[in-house]
Amino acid sequence: MADQIDQKPEIFELNNGSMQVKITNYGATITSLSLPDKNGKQADVVLGFDSVEPYVKGVAPYFGAIVGRVANRIKDGKFTLDGAEYALPINQPPNSLHGGFKGFDRMIWQVAEYKKGENPSITFKYHSRDGEEGYPGEVSVTATYTLTSSTTMRLDMEAVPENKPTPISLAQHTYWNLAGHNSGNILDNSIQIWGSHITPVDQNTVPTGKIMPVKGTPFDFTTEKKIGVSIHEVPGSGYDHNYVLDFGEEKSGLKHAAKLKDPSSSRVLNLWTDAPGMQFYTANYVNGVVGKGGAVYGKHSGVCLETQGFPNAINQPNFPSVVVRPGEKYKNTMLFEFSIE
Repeated sequence: MADQIDQKPEIFELNNGSMQVKITNYGATITSLSLPDKNGKQADVVLGFDSVEPYVKGVAPYFGAIVGRVANRIKDGKFTLDGAEYALPINQPPNSLHGGFKGFDRMIWQVAEYKKGENPSITFKYHSRDGEEGYPGEVSVTATYTLTSSTTMRLDMEAVPENKPTPISLAQHTYWNLAGHNSGNILDNSIQIWGSHITPVDQNTVPTGKIMPVKGTPFDFTTEKKIGVSIHEVPGSGYDHNYVLDFGEEKSGLKHAAKLKDPSSSRVLNLWTDAPGMQFYTANYVNGVVGKGGAVYGKHSGVCLETQGFPNAINQPNFPSVVVRPGEKYKNTMLFEFSIE
């Protein structure tokens, strides 16, 4: 544990000549990802800050971080597991969100391995203690970012409960803007989501337990569609919904989750995952955050594609279970494939 305390927040770079990614050990957070557009012009396509200080101060609404122990919302911050009741911090009343007041995004992770070269990678480890933010049992967490090709990044997240069963569901919370982090809103971006159902939510953005077909609703992105086309029809201020991912096209054992496309730069992001769900979030609550180079990030200034277990699954018996028991291993792999189209 000592090494976890001794380490200070700093920024590391993965660079393979065509793609440059900056990641900090504070929250295992992506702070920058630069890649060329159709004319070869580089731009940084993730929202964030120039230094680690704003992340440490909590200025970011989870920009670029890995969130846990349980991503997304747990209703009323309560759950029962094996007959024992647990109460979590209510950090987004009336719910517990993204692990509580001091989730994995607010922790310094240990750098376990850092490799340069053609396929550079960095592995972060974090040891979550028993009772941390109300969750039972100790958990060892690992996150490895690898540039697997000139235009592809892979993230492997793993977690092992050491002595007690516990809910575990991690998510990568990067806000993407493929035109460039400082280019305004993403409403003219188009997206296709390989999910023909969502988990509809109540007035506090917690799933009701139902599984709803998207056909004929503003949530239908089964074919490519501009994000802004139906966003005004969504209750609230935009998309913030979990999609039930379909089993369709596969790559390296991962299913196609989404394809995001920016018309101005022609940059495309194809996302592949082995998680059952994906939160599609359109930065509805980002309001005048001052980021890199003085850029001001407003509402809808980015898109989050957070592959995850279903929100509040711990309290919904019909959702895929997020409980992991000692002797089992939690895994969530994401493949971010960039191209020009």
